[in-house]
Amino acid sequence: MANAKPRTRSSRVIALLSRTNSVTLNEVYRATNWEQSSFRAFLAGLRKRGYVLARKHLCDDTTSYSIAQTPAQKTELAAS
Repeated sequence: MANAKPRTRSSRVIALLSRTNSVTLNEVYRATNWEQSSFRAFLAGLRKRGYVLARKHLCDDTTSYSIAQTPAQKTELAAS
């Protein structure tokens, strides 16, 4: 069951953000039908939950996002 598709839109977005390649707003929209403001609010919620997010500006004037560090990874670093 490790290859099961994420069920909720939130889990889909977290899966997209966790990819090796970052995700653009357009990709999130296609996966969830969320508007820009909803996606940005979701990112703010992730930050509040302890996720560290990376943002890159691409040459075609778009922005891509990825998870740089999860709350579990932060806890591991703090414990070592």
